[in-house]
Amino acid sequence: MTGKEILHKMKEKVGLCSSDPDSGKGKSKMSKHVTHGFHLVEGKSNHAMEDYFVAEFKQVDHHELGLFAIFDGHLSNSIPDYLRSHLFSNIINEPDFWTDPKNAVRKAYEQTDAYILEKAVDFSHGGSTAVTAILIDCKTLVVGNVGDSRAVICIKGKGKQLSIDHEPSVERKSIEDRGGFVSNFPGDVPRVDGQLAVARAFGDRSLKKHLSSEPYVVEETVDDDTEFVILASDGLWKVMSNEEAVESIMHIKDAHAAAKHLTEEALKRKSKDDISCIVVRFH
Repeated sequence: MTGKEILHKMKEKVGLCSSDPDSGKGKSKMSKHVTHGFHLVEGKSNHAMEDYFVAEFKQVDHHELGLFAIFDGHLSNSIPDYLRSHLFSNIINEPDFWTDPKNAVRKAYEQTDAYILEKAVDFSHGGSTAVTAILIDCKTLVVGNVGDSRAVICIKGKGKQLSIDHEPSVERKSIEDRGGFVSNFPGDVPRVDGQLAVARAFGDRSLKKHLSSEPYVVEETVDDDTEFVILASDGLWKVMSNEEAVESIMHIKDAHAAAKHLTEEALKRKSKDDISCIVVRFH
């Protein structure tokens, strides 16, 4: 058995992969028109791959849920790996998930972060950004995020960002109100306490007093005008705008081919970070 096959078996065991690991794609059982594809590229930085993803359709309580996520770790493999294995379960198990999914996402994000912070031995260093999307019965999309991994939806040929890039410069006041500061060194991006380039994240125990794990959450109705959604880590968004990403895959009907095209385009534009991308097509 190859390493790729072993990894796929491990993901199947914990219920995280409904996709063929060789094809990089999957599809809904409820609607043959809803498909997804993913592609990951390890960056040229001097560390192991820190991006993790979830891409699957799952039957829960007579409903179909499409579960999609990008977790972009920093100084940590264990935290994004834990999020991949547990965050969606925590969301779905919230008592009000079916009646108020947005609130369920908020509560699960904060409770998951609290658990990570309590387990200091297991998660003592680093943290992770996250962007998650839950497609409920192919009709409703609930997106949450902390950090700078991003979700962009295409409706009638136009891109619309569903997440918020939680930048230290934008959230300077709340960081300072918690006792932290935002650095602005020449040639560098703004950083919380001179260290972290995002204002919200899971983990980051040493900075947590000055950081938030509260997600931005939005609900979007999927209708006949909805074409596709892109979820990607900042390795893509550092070198491509929302409009460029949407336009570059507008006519690529295969979701996996679209995700692969985006990662390859980011590499052409000299992105050196890990690049993870999921595309969900609705028509």
